[in-house]
Amino acid sequence: MLDGSDLYALDISGAVFVKACGGPCTEGCVTLARIGEGAWALGDSKRPDAQPLRFTTEELDAAGIDPARFGLNV
Repeated sequence: MLDGSDLYALDISGAVFVKACGGPCTEGCVTLARIGEGAWALGDSKRPDAQPLRFTTEELDAAGIDPARFGLNV
């Protein structure tokens, strides 16, 4: 199982981020990308230069974030 340091060691330079908006997309959206087996990067479209946070699938699940909402498979 990946831990926090393992997640941040993964290269995300080629990651493809997908948006999911809770309201009008003019207000900003959450972005999500799979960055490895059981690993995800979560970004903010309002702050595209900010480093995305990284989570395991279990952590996303515990936070109530479903990759399917972004059109991504677990």
